[in-house]
Amino acid sequence: MKQIKFNIYWLYMLIGIALMSIWFMQDDAVSKDVSWTEFQSYVEKDGVKSIIVYSDKRMAEGVLTDSMTNVVFGANNRPLSENSTFKGVIVADIPSNDKLEEKVDQWRADGTFTGDVKYEKSSDFSAILWGFGPIVLLIVFWVIMARKMSGGGAGGGVFNVAKSKAKLYEKDGGMKVTFSDVAGLSEAKTEVAEIVEFLKNPQKYTELGGKIPKGALLVGPPGTGKTLLAKAVAGEANVPFFSLSGSDFVEMFVGVGASRVRDLFRQAKEKSPCIVFIDEIDAVGRARGNRINTGSNDERENTLNQLLTEMDGFGTNSGVIILAATNRADILDKALLRAGRFDRQIYVELPDLNDRKAIFNVHLRNIKKDESVDVDMLARQTPGFSGADIANVCNEAALIAARHQKDVVQRQDFMDAVDRIIGGLEKKTKITTAEERHSIAIHESGHAVVSWHLQYGNPLVKVTIVPRGKALGAAHYLPEERQIVPTQALLDELCSLLGGRAAEELFLGRISTGAANDIERATKLAYAMVVYYGMSEKLPNISYYDSSGQEYGFTKPYSDERAKLIDEEVSRIIEEQYVRAKEMLTEHAEGHAKLTEVLLSREVIFTEDVENIFGKRKWVSRTEEILEEAKEKEQECASPEAADKDETSPEQLS
Repeated sequence: MKQIKFNIYWLYMLIGIALMSIWFMQDDAVSKDVSWTEFQSYVEKDGVKSIIVYSDKRMAEGVLTDSMTNVVFGANNRPLSENSTFKGVIVADIPSNDKLEEKVDQWRADGTFTGDVKYEKSSDFSAILWGFGPIVLLIVFWVIMARKMSGGGAGGGVFNVAKSKAKLYEKDGGMKVTFSDVAGLSEAKTEVAEIVEFLKNPQKYTELGGKIPKGALLVGPPGTGKTLLAKAVAGEANVPFFSLSGSDFVEMFVGVGASRVRDLFRQAKEKSPCIVFIDEIDAVGRARGNRINTGSNDERENTLNQLLTEMDGFGTNSGVIILAATNRADILDKALLRAGRFDRQIYVELPDLNDRKAIFNVHLRNIKKDESVDVDMLARQTPGFSGADIANVCNEAALIAARHQKDVVQRQDFMDAVDRIIGGLEKKTKITTAEERHSIAIHESGHAVVSWHLQYGNPLVKVTIVPRGKALGAAHYLPEERQIVPTQALLDELCSLLGGRAAEELFLGRISTGAANDIERATKLAYAMVVYYGMSEKLPNISYYDSSGQEYGFTKPYSDERAKLIDEEVSRIIEEQYVRAKEMLTEHAEGHAKLTEVLLSREVIFTEDVENIFGKRKWVSRTEEILEEAKEKEQECASPEAADKDETSPEQLS
């Protein structure tokens, strides 16, 4: 049975209940001290209902009748009602108990008193409680507030506001993540694995005169696994691990951030060798400027200055390695990035094809799936997805399968999950007219036809006119992941983007707002070709891209004449590709019409449908070649002949 832990707040609650009980148990009474002579006169006037005698104190209390209470306490302006519990009491010192008994017998004989006489022992508890009760309540309230302000020993609150908020994971603690749980990121894991080796076996490096790196900065887009990699380092190194966020240094009080940095490194030195992980370090590591700062910025800079001093100042932090993560390395202060503070910058990029396959295999461990699920195909259909996005795809596929009462997750569930994440929620109930559906089908067929006949066009996966999110239709491709993109590939992408608008103008005789997103992307791509990549005929080999992230302030790095020339070149490139798209659609108008009819009747078409109309593509991308090679290998491995070949004889082994 689980043992119940004592909580100090239970004691506070019991004290409060006791005080409230005593309060409600008290009669609504008011008393008056009188002399023994006055006490007798009240009784003789038939104004006393009962008498209570405290023999140990030679004191008596007389409970007055309602009429006498009004006479004695009328100055309080508290008139009695019929159901009132208010009563008046007179208190007097008596000569002795015997004298009182004689008087009581005399009053009974005269008929002036017919009530009861009770003999009790006095209790000072009530008087003491009401005398010292307010003081006790103030003390209890002060204790509670003190615990609240000090954070109840948890390290927060006013009294501990300057303490570090870092969470400590001791050796052999609860950090169970290892490098085997981190799929892909082979280069990044190699870098951080060396840091783990530094901590486990430092003599191997120090004997040769080397020094342990002081820090490593993990840089990459959101969701790529920077924090997961840091957790894996903690699990592998088996040393104390401090984890906190950059925002944990930020506080409304002046000087608190710098104090928390000092306290963090003090704790780290005590636990050396150890690792300190600061997530989202850009919250405090933003570059310092020479502009007039507000108070908050000045406090942030003080915190950064203290962090710089602690990482590499006159003090020594041997055995303390700093790991930090950010997706905004371009805005960090240069002093923070120099060697001696962050000796290494480890880039955690978006996963490539092989990494995505490995990540899918990790997240598919606990998912019940059938043989239709092709991990290679899933990896190729999710270009640009981060590890977090892939985890979301697997989770969404399981939810979709459960929603349809399936026992296992199938390939179509994963396809729907990818569509759900890219395009949004499917809206089959969205009202569209027949004219709108025809226009959408022509538009999407235009994209498919143009892309199919371009050399660098991405292989088509499917085209749909089912609304998703804000899109009324979509064409999904299997993009080829290139490290270097030639000019013709960008022009082909432009042409494919404009294929929908060109189809509307050719086959409907009008254009619509349905191509708004296509035109936006085409304009940005054409502008990048001219201004960033230097791919213009009139402006060759010129780039106005600022890789430092500082931008150009309020001025442009070129004249008004150059700006006019840039606009002309962008317009020329877009117009040339638009004319090219119309020519291609005119040449394949019959096939476009057939594709539109199929799309209208089925709402979704796949690669096989386009291939049946136009035949196989003239150009095969490297992605398609890899896909075909993978299928051939799978078929070879599944064939009986391959199984026979795998049976190696003992002679061959020897």
